[in-house]
Formats: sequence, structure tokens, C-alpha cells
Amino acid sequence: MSSRLAVTPTQGGLGACISGVDLERPTDDDVEALHAALLAHEVLFFHDQDHLTPEGHVRLARRWGPVQRHPHFPHVPGFPEVVALDYDRANRAKVEQWHADMTFSATPPLGTILHARVLPERGGDTLFASMSAAWDALSDRWQRFLLGLEAVHDYAHGFRETLAEPGARERLAGALAANPPRVHPLVRRHPGSGKLGLFVNEVFTTHIVGMSRAESDTVLGFLLRHLQTPEFTCRFHWRVGSVAFWDNRITQHRPVNDYWPARRRMQRVTIDGDAPTGPSAARG
Repeated sequence: MSSRLAVTPTQGGLGACISGVDLERPTDDDVEALHAALLAHEVLFFHDQDHLTPEGHVRLARRWGPVQRHPHFPHVPGFPEVVALDYDRANRAKVEQWHADMTFSATPPLGTILHARVLPERGGDTLFASMSAAWDALSDRWQRFLLGLEAVHDYAHGFRETLAEPGARERLAGALAANPPRVHPLVRRHPGSGKLGLFVNEVFTTHIVGMSRAESDTVLGFLLRHLQTPEFTCRFHWRVGSVAFWDNRITQHRPVNDYWPARRRMQRVTIDGDAPTGPSAARG
């Protein structure tokens, strides 16, 4: 590990604060250390990164893999890979539930790097939860029952409020066509750490394959409550220039939208992932 990089675990179920690194131009040793820290802690937090540019943001993300362009959100002018999440009194955020990013995709993201640019004086924190901790806390009987199950994730379900707005379905017709409902294993094995984690979320998961609606709602309802258990979570208080880098394969997050009518502007780059590991491998 880089001699100048310090890793301090948070007081929660996951996460670590990282100091001693310049994310605009990290060294190869820094990146190697960050790879290891992300596997160990699942979400990494950085402060004092005000100077991180959109170019540097994209360059950093590409040290983990190709970056995505989101089908729904606007981007920073000149940087189509950098999503602009800019909310205020006139444009309130619609996502307020626990979720993992873009699980409606055939290959959900590896991770997301979020940079705080404008913050309210109070509020606007983000909560994170470890899906490996949520899995480990289940009884053996629940674990045996869940292995091998699959669930449907749906873009249209996740953005149903936006799609209900006048003209939205026509404006987003391309995204709807490119993102039909997808089936993923309910339990996913992390390709880097080997840990198992729950892979359902409140925003995009609609139902469990092969169950009646009543059965599916009962099982999903329990799991979605279970993964919010405080012992599996941590809370990040942003400063201007702060960065959070979460492993989307093994975590969920939830913005705390308690800052209205103030403005909160974040810039986000998302890294390509792969297809979730199937249930047969999860039994291993």
C-alpha cells in the first residue's frame, strides 16, 4: 500500500475515510491501494478534493474500467460521462429510497464516484449499506431459501414518476427501448472479494421470478426492511470538494433529501460492470 495513503474505517457497517491522495492525479501505488481499500471497505470517502476537474474525475474512474453514459440524467457540458445531479426548490430529487445504481442494466455498474460541488448549509447527507453484512446476518435457513432465486429489475419502474410527466415517454423512448426488464440473481457473489451480498433494491426490483405477487411482495418486503438495519450502514456528511466512491456490486445508498429549498449539486461518474454472478456460483 502507498506509504502516503491513510485508511481510517468509519464507525459503521462499512466504509473508510481516505487521506493522503490527490484524486486529480493519483499515482499507480495510490490506485493499487484504493483497489484494495474498496474491496475491504465497500465505500471510500475523501475530503479536500475541491480541485478535482471533470477530466480528472473521468480519468480516475477509468483506472477501474470503461465509464458509462447514463440514459436519463443530464451531463456536465463537454463531458458526457459526468452526470450533473443539480437539485433545488424548482427541481427536487425524485429518488429517496435505498438502491444500487442502474441495476436495470444487463451489466450493472462496478461502482460510482460522486463529487460534491455545491452543498446546502445543512442536510444533504448520504447513507450507505453493506449488502454483504445484510447477507451474513440472515439465518442459515433464509440463506438456503434465497440461493438460486432471481428477481426482475426494471428501468421503467425506477423512473415511473418521471415517465408520468407530460411528454416524458416520448423524450425517453430510446432509453426505454434500450432498457427492458432484466433478470438478475437475488444473491450475488462479488467478483473481486468473493463475498455474497443481497442484490435487490426498492427502486428497480419489481418481483421475484416464479412466485405469486403476494409471495414475492412478502419476501421482498422483508429483505428491503432487513438491508436497512442500522448496523449494516454508515452516514456520510459531505463538504464541498468531498468524494464518495462506492462499490455498486455490494452496497446500496440513499440520499437524505432534507435540505430544501437549498441547492445541492453533485457530479457523478459511473464505471462499467459485468453481469451479476449466477446463483449456481453463489452456492460455492
